[in-house]
Amino acid sequence: MSQIARVWFGKLPASRVEEYVEYVKSTGVRELRATEGNLGVLVLTRLEGETAEISVISFWDSLAAIEKFAGKDINKARYYPEDHKFLHSLDPELHHYEVAGSFGIPEAPEIRR
Repeated sequence: MSQIARVWFGKLPASRVEEYVEYVKSTGVRELRATEGNLGVLVLTRLEGETAEISVISFWDSLAAIEKFAGKDINKARYYPEDHKFLHSLDPELHHYEVAGSFGIPEAPEIRR
């Protein structure tokens, strides 16, 4: 089986996006990266007026590896204690995709703000 991308989306006030990115890095990204079978994580943001969208895309070597992080129901989103203070809603599910290819994406260094 090829690599799997686990994709989660959220919306929050644009004024809190930088603070939330730091929170995500210290909670979800840290735990994702510490899970055996995780191949890397992208955190993307987009401002749309007074709302910000955030996406966390984690890459995995197998569905079994995702289960180590997410539990038996891998389609259920995993939230942390402070998420409700930032996000407009806590969607219960997320999506998984089989990675069909990666073209021209250089290995990304950690980005510091």
